[in-house]
Amino acid sequence: MKHIRSLITLGCLAAIAATAGAQGFRSGSGITDIMRAGPRIVPPAARPAGPAAAPVQRAAEYIVALVNSEPITNTEVQSRVTRLIRENPDAERVPRAELTRLVLERLITERAQLQLAKENGIKVDDVAIDQAEQTVARQNEISLTELRSRVAAEGISPREFRNDLRDQLLLTRLRDREVESKVKISDTEADEYLRDQRESAVKNNALLNLNIAQLLVAVPENATEAQVATAQKKATDLAQRARSGEDFAKLVRENSDSPDRANGGALGLRSADRYPPVFVEATQSTAVNGIAGPVRSGAGFHVLKVLTKAQVGSSDASITQTQVRHILLLNDPKRTTAQAVAQLQEFKRRVQAGTADFAGLARDNSQDASAKEGGDLGWSRPGQFVPEFEEAMDRLTPGQISDPVVSRFGVHLIQVVGRREAKLSQSEQREAARAALREQRVEEAFTTWVQEVRARAYVEYRETPQS
Repeated sequence: MKHIRSLITLGCLAAIAATAGAQGFRSGSGITDIMRAGPRIVPPAARPAGPAAAPVQRAAEYIVALVNSEPITNTEVQSRVTRLIRENPDAERVPRAELTRLVLERLITERAQLQLAKENGIKVDDVAIDQAEQTVARQNEISLTELRSRVAAEGISPREFRNDLRDQLLLTRLRDREVESKVKISDTEADEYLRDQRESAVKNNALLNLNIAQLLVAVPENATEAQVATAQKKATDLAQRARSGEDFAKLVRENSDSPDRANGGALGLRSADRYPPVFVEATQSTAVNGIAGPVRSGAGFHVLKVLTKAQVGSSDASITQTQVRHILLLNDPKRTTAQAVAQLQEFKRRVQAGTADFAGLARDNSQDASAKEGGDLGWSRPGQFVPEFEEAMDRLTPGQISDPVVSRFGVHLIQVVGRREAKLSQSEQREAARAALREQRVEEAFTTWVQEVRARAYVEYRETPQS
């Protein structure tokens, strides 16, 4: 089974991949990446047999290191090692002592960052954790109840999972404050990056941007052969109907088991390496507006439609733009997140009942510069907003209003006004290049910053007690 990859364990995988890449590891998506690419879950039927699935012997308890006087225990380290091996069997090829050392170093680095977040007054409340938990469930295309069930089956307690989420969000907000907000890209740098990408794309026939829509026919956990065959036939019939000219978005809305069905299944424009490899492979020779599949994944059978396929920087590149508006209530010591959520829920109720206008409520209440425009943020491109906001926005159809969304800035009520396919202007291509280059620079700056935080921390290693 591809186990539920806990957020902190993803960080371990990334660290070990960097340190022991020659031993065959593939890195995870990283400790600060849940909203952009959360952990995926597949049915337990895919679980590989072997010692990794065996019950874990309770580790002896003692302190192995102090980070600025805060202890890390042997139990914490061995629990992380066990989870890492369970989630990535390749880890078993690393000698246990080396694996333990790498995990301990990762824990030390994380602990130093979390202490810094606390010193800076960065907090994450239960409302934000609830939302993150729901996001993980949606990303795995399962219910919240099923997510909790599968987390428990992996031997992770609800408290431990929520603590992982809390740490993830704390580190994301710390990264934004300490690193992301300080990285600036000039017009000249963006233009040079765009030129380089065009030249590279011509040479390598690579660097594709894709927008794919999916129709998912889910396969139940522990499905019988008959259930799998039924799901496959349904997916095949729907693919044939799509190829015959039926409206794909309508087929998705009426038949898909994926949460993105309300948006016609569109997954958004992104580079090919940010799509599941099975999607990229299936659509490799599919033209724009063509249908591929069904293809099988752990979630079920997917029928895919290629909405956009363009080289990065291509003059004919187009994207799906979203016109969106919002009401933002900032983080405020005088108002809890729960109170902000309740206020925005009341706003949503009033708009839906026809007793209030979204734009009017935004003008009177939104705490950002868009208030004077009735909350209008204009036509946006993929990647323009923080992941929490964009994930919620992408699930809305035009006219639809979200539930309150907690982000690092506060709580938002989001309404999608419209969507369109549009070719990128030169300035929009520059902005897309700026965003891509900025993401690259942020990763580089973040690596340096993490090393600096680790170097400033006082770390005392403890010897293993002698029996």
